[in-house]
Amino acid sequence: MPAPAFPRTDTRPLVGVKVLEFCQIASGPFCGMLLADFGAEVVKVEPPEGDAMRTWPPLSHGDSENFASLNRGKRSIALDLKQPDDLALARRLVLDADVLVENSRPGAMQRLGLGWDWFAPRKPSLVYCSISAYGQDGPRGAEGGFDVTIQAAAGVMSVTGEPDGAPVKAGVPLADFASGLYAAYSIASVLARVRAGGLGGHIDVPMFAATLAISALQTSEYFGTGRNPRKLGSAHPRNAPYQAYAASDGWFVIAAGNNKLWQSVCAVVGTTEWLADERFTTPTLRARHQAELKALLDPHFAQRTVGQWLDAFSAAKVPSAPINGYGEALADPQARHLQLVREQRLPGGHLTRTVGCPVRLDGQVLAVDTAPPALDQHSAELRGASPGAAT
Repeated sequence: MPAPAFPRTDTRPLVGVKVLEFCQIASGPFCGMLLADFGAEVVKVEPPEGDAMRTWPPLSHGDSENFASLNRGKRSIALDLKQPDDLALARRLVLDADVLVENSRPGAMQRLGLGWDWFAPRKPSLVYCSISAYGQDGPRGAEGGFDVTIQAAAGVMSVTGEPDGAPVKAGVPLADFASGLYAAYSIASVLARVRAGGLGGHIDVPMFAATLAISALQTSEYFGTGRNPRKLGSAHPRNAPYQAYAASDGWFVIAAGNNKLWQSVCAVVGTTEWLADERFTTPTLRARHQAELKALLDPHFAQRTVGQWLDAFSAAKVPSAPINGYGEALADPQARHLQLVREQRLPGGHLTRTVGCPVRLDGQVLAVDTAPPALDQHSAELRGASPGAAT
């Protein structure tokens, strides 16, 4: 499916905003892509060898599909920031922009001469966003990190996996993308202040803190009980039945998060006598006895197929789903209705697909540019269009 055409008058909310992205791998590039999706003009400043993600497989005719998935709609210029001429150009480009996003280790941009301390007196309206593992200061501020180390440090791995299993990370890089989302949200918020006549500022997004912040249910459980939440596999600490179950030909999930849904589950399974069982009369009690409840449900679920159970629970309005792979999820009729899958042309000419912006604005799918840039593709125009010398 081709990307939607841009309207003659682009009404996306960040049209006219200029962003300089000094980022590699995931969290920063994802932030930059979100800003580009909403209309910002994003220039990706890369080292001469390019963003390291350009080498990540799968490669299609030499172009990384991973890189393309996070860098659509941007322009690229390759600069050696240790060279005086390239540093001067970078400074000029930033001074002509509204936003700078970087995800280097704390202090790296300052050592290059591109820190907030250099820009603040020269452009007070600049929105300068730094994404790092642990923040710009503090006892761990100098440390680096990747998604898996942040998932470990921020508690996610302690609640992920089966109760008696080895520690595992979430299959999706939650720390990276939560940080990118917080960064984009914060940038848009400070831009609103600037548009209202206020100052820009320095935004500090620690991946560690962002990952703890999206763990609100787990941290509140700890604050309320004084005990660390535990791994439950696919189960829920406060509701049951609310997990994956095995049918005769595969697995499916049901989520009976209240007493009305529990009654519907019992009606579908044919076990209405369980409604009187004092172990199962409230969500809290069912969660406390969820192992016993699962042992009772398993023999019933094993008698029918996934499709049969999903049809029955759907008719009873009990939330349920198959355990989809990404191929199945992307082929879901709702994914087609939401126009999530878009065509994407890689720099070498290969035509692939990507997931577009999931948000609708005024009932319409956002018309985003899905093309990722080749390394240094826009160097000539950016060097030619840069303003005078920055001092």
